[in-house]
Amino acid sequence: MISCKKRAKYTFLLPFLFIFFVLSSAFAQGTQEMGVEGTAGVTPAPAAPAAGAGGGADAGVIDNGMTLFKNNCVQCHSVGTDVVVGPGLHDVHKRRSEAWLIKWIKNPSALIQSGDKDAVAIFNEYSKQQMPAFAFSDEELKSIIAYIASESATPAEVSAAPSGGPDTEAGQNVGTDAVGNVGGTVDLLLIVLVVVLIVLVITLLIIASVLKNYLKSKGDLTGAEQEMLERRTNFANIYKSKAVRIIVGLIFVVVLVDISIDKVMGVGIQQGYAPRQPIAFSHKLHAGDHQINCNYCHTSVYKSASANIPSANICMNCHSQIKKESPEIQKIYRAIENNKPIEWVRVHNLPDLAYFNHSQHTKVGGVECQTCHGPIETMEVVAQYSPLTMGWCIDCHRNTPLNTEGNAYYDNLVKLHEKQSKGAFVVASQGGTECSKCHY
Repeated sequence: MISCKKRAKYTFLLPFLFIFFVLSSAFAQGTQEMGVEGTAGVTPAPAAPAAGAGGGADAGVIDNGMTLFKNNCVQCHSVGTDVVVGPGLHDVHKRRSEAWLIKWIKNPSALIQSGDKDAVAIFNEYSKQQMPAFAFSDEELKSIIAYIASESATPAEVSAAPSGGPDTEAGQNVGTDAVGNVGGTVDLLLIVLVVVLIVLVITLLIIASVLKNYLKSKGDLTGAEQEMLERRTNFANIYKSKAVRIIVGLIFVVVLVDISIDKVMGVGIQQGYAPRQPIAFSHKLHAGDHQINCNYCHTSVYKSASANIPSANICMNCHSQIKKESPEIQKIYRAIENNKPIEWVRVHNLPDLAYFNHSQHTKVGGVECQTCHGPIETMEVVAQYSPLTMGWCIDCHRNTPLNTEGNAYYDNLVKLHEKQSKGAFVVASQGGTECSKCHY
């Protein structure tokens, strides 16, 4: 009897020792990762120079600048050296004065027309694609510049770290965002919890086994003890249990509601949609490498409510002489011979309940193709770049200055607007957010 009790005692302690070992290992691993990311030479280290590079801007100003940049600028610019539509903005605060940058962002057209040497050079370098004006306050623009300055300072600090030193390992984690760090911590916690649950189950099984062995070794068993020893788990009774059925039902309902909400909220949002087309047409080759103007193929983008899909005869203007033997070009020949249109798959498709006039935006508003379609000249396969949701359109109307240049109709309206309010004369000022503008 004493031997059996001792064995039960020590067997019972083993799972807890195992739990302590697992938790200690997990804690040590988490501490080691925090040591990599939270000690000297780690990711927080560049934060101080970043604020200094932004003119002493605090974290709140930089965060505000980051939000404004990602909502308005990221479609055309990177904070690094990569060219998207416009130039990369790495160290732009060092190449241009703050006053010049504010003038440029607020009204690039006016700066170009004034003959400013830098503005004209940028305009000519990037194929004379004029950046739209932004109705930001000086404080908002300074926060954007502070954010760019902080991002520009970060890689410089990493590259300055001595090779082989403690900063080398830390530098490998620079660029990992907060979501990534939190995700790793959550994964670690989930792993620890799963291990603890498994250990608890094993512990319960060991306890049950010890108790059964104890009862078997005991000679004078009562009827209740004998019944407990011979009892078997009846899964049918568990399934018939009202509590179990309620719990399973609740879990099913919660999962079903969650899936339904996700599906309903995603109706009509096709961002990233890139269908396979009947002919492998590359915008990167045509619009990017050969710099063919969009208007050459999409002939109605500046004069019609809809941007037309080019017909086969437009393709043949070039391909009657170029790459005639290509299998993809042969598909165009067959379409013409059979007098059938090429069945292109539409990528950007607004619902019938919304009215959108393409020429009103491109011709009257002066909106560049890349504003909505993204860097189309870099796409091998066209994908929907913007969400094209109602909220996305309204945000654009609230922030985009109305193009009134050369249109006397707006002269008095602009003057009245400037007298009555401090904000810029944006699209929303002319009723651009009224329901009947798009839904009638």
